[in-house]
Amino acid sequence: MRRRLVCALALILVGCIATEAQTVVFDPAVTLRNTVTALAKEYFVDLQQQERRQLDRMSRRLSLFTDLAKYTLPEPPRWRIHNFNDPEAVLFAREYHAALNYGDATGNAYLGVSVPLMDAAGVLGEGDVTALHDFAARLATINVADATVIAATNDTGRVRYNGRREQAAIDELDADVRDPSQEQSATAVVEKLSGSALIAARQRQARAALLVGIVEQLLVDSKRSRDTEASVMNMQLTTWRTGRAANQAFVAGAGDALRTWRQP
Repeated sequence: MRRRLVCALALILVGCIATEAQTVVFDPAVTLRNTVTALAKEYFVDLQQQERRQLDRMSRRLSLFTDLAKYTLPEPPRWRIHNFNDPEAVLFAREYHAALNYGDATGNAYLGVSVPLMDAAGVLGEGDVTALHDFAARLATINVADATVIAATNDTGRVRYNGRREQAAIDELDADVRDPSQEQSATAVVEKLSGSALIAARQRQARAALLVGIVEQLLVDSKRSRDTEASVMNMQLTTWRTGRAANQAFVAGAGDALRTWRQP
């Protein structure tokens, strides 16, 4: 009986040990797949680390190697204004000097320092059509010159006024560009480029406005020269057209005067 009990216990223990034991199974395909996956992940990690190091080198600012202050201009020229607050310095053209500083779209400042033009419509009345057309062309030249000067004065004043504000913006941008901080991102650098491009566009627009004003002045001068040449040519043509009749009338009149003249 005892022997049977011992055998039963032995069988029970052997069964428990067999149940807890693990069977090792080796699969070459699974092992190869895991090895390739580990190698690929290691390659990608190394590649990302190299990219990060390259981006770090590319993101290094020039201030890391040199002082950016040497690329700035020392004491750039500043915008000045025409003095119009001192009554002794500017006695008769204060408003026009203010217009040259800030602009004057109405043209009142220019009209205040220019000789006024009389109302020619009521003075001329009805007369020779050719003479009226001649005077109308001359009056048109004066009107065109007034309009051109008013526009140019306003543009000059606005450019001078905006120039001082642009100078302040350029100074701020200059300080940001010379900032040696290495913490600025690529977005900050791009924003600086955008700001400088905007300032450059404004300056090109101002130069275009000044060039338009110069062209208008040249057009007025060209019209005035053309009218002068046309007047001279008309006088010459009139002399050629009526010269012979005028000379004959002068000779006939002088002969009659000599024949009829008597000592008083």
